[in-house]
Amino acid sequence: MNRVLMIDGDRTAMQTLGLACLERGLGVLMAENLCEGVRSLLTGSVSIIVVDVEQLRLAPREHAALFERVAPGVPVVVVVRPKTALDVRVGFELAGFHVVTRPPAVEDLLAKALGSEAPCGL
Repeated sequence: MNRVLMIDGDRTAMQTLGLACLERGLGVLMAENLCEGVRSLLTGSVSIIVVDVEQLRLAPREHAALFERVAPGVPVVVVVRPKTALDVRVGFELAGFHVVTRPPAVEDLLAKALGSEAPCGL
């Protein structure tokens, strides 16, 4: 089974997205902060990482290096608020992240991270 790691301090948002993933046959790992997320990555594999921008405190390139070390080749989607500044969004995209606006739909996450031809089951 393919799994999605969600790193977000908002339990309600995580549960909503998690249930939508489960309905589509995707496994779900949840972490309330970046440290928990990295620990999860060190102990198991995932197909996609979804992280709330509020959990990212370092520069985008530093986070890109971190994720590449603990989960090489795994696509990372950064979820931003609708009013997030354009320069912040572009900074994450330039660092190699995929950016979607909150609240994300599972199809949007998969399309962004895996390409528009990606099946819903990854």
